[in-house]
Amino acid sequence: NTNVPITQAVAQSILAGGAVTGATQALTPTAQNQAPISGPGGAPTIQQALAPKKAAAPAGTGPSSAPNRTPGHPHPAPRICEGVDAVVPLAGASIAGRFPDAHRQAIVASRAEPTRRLAGALVRADAPRALICASAIGFYGTDTGDEPLDEGAPRGDSFLADVVGRWEAATDPAREAGLRVVTVRTGDVLSGRGGMLRLLRRVCLSGLGGRVGDGSQWLSWIDVDDLTDAYTRALVDPGLEGPVNAVAPEPVRNRELTATLARVLRRPARVPVPTRALGLVVGADGVREVACASQRIRPARLEAAGFSFRRPALEASLRHQLGREPARP
Repeated sequence: NTNVPITQAVAQSILAGGAVTGATQALTPTAQNQAPISGPGGAPTIQQALAPKKAAAPAGTGPSSAPNRTPGHPHPAPRICEGVDAVVPLAGASIAGRFPDAHRQAIVASRAEPTRRLAGALVRADAPRALICASAIGFYGTDTGDEPLDEGAPRGDSFLADVVGRWEAATDPAREAGLRVVTVRTGDVLSGRGGMLRLLRRVCLSGLGGRVGDGSQWLSWIDVDDLTDAYTRALVDPGLEGPVNAVAPEPVRNRELTATLARVLRRPARVPVPTRALGLVVGADGVREVACASQRIRPARLEAAGFSFRRPALEASLRHQLGREPARP
């Protein structure tokens, strides 16, 4: 596992903010599936370099044609996927907040159609061998019960489950053409640089970091470094194919998450957040689909592949991402 060149033809950061479009990026794993992604407190330490092409890009596909190099564009460059080994699309509108019709349409439109166009571009190109596509554990529905589910579980019954089903189905043309397709069903990502943890940190520091509702809902989380490792592993491991659950092996209930975060930040967590009050902020659909979703998911395929998690335990992940690791002697 040396330098792995990948073209992020439709790419946004795993976290909100920042995008890399139409660039060839080199990731250098240090051992097995691992590459140093973040330092304490979420500070970036990964070595990322733009790898120039050996030959000049064909007309209409160079950096000056950036808008046309996005497969979600109605008329993407015809040769957008030539000369690359694999494509990793991560684009998608945020699912946070309320779910009015306009937000629902944006969630669907930013996933299924761009992925379908990208799959078509891959089929027309000769070089690409793999499509590693972002996905989500929302596939399994809003309440999976107490039994852990693996990748063989059926699709759930909810708006986001339907969205994810359509998103993954959009990769079918690439799969049918013989490409290796991996859909990375991602859980709640923990990073000190943004996302859910950034919000929870602010709430906890204010003294209002108690459980949500009764706190019994399951949270299938993953450290952002482990998520990046999972994508790297999916790129270089020809044995990984189909849906892959990108979650830590130890899901927790909401009450355990809030108690552990309060301990790490040395703050009280005595004030629970009523679901009714939360509904005033994100609406009933936001509560059901996201804020109070209960999903107990297993990373069965990663474990079967011998994937090594950097931080399989919640407290270790929180301490690293928030810069609260104990000092070494």
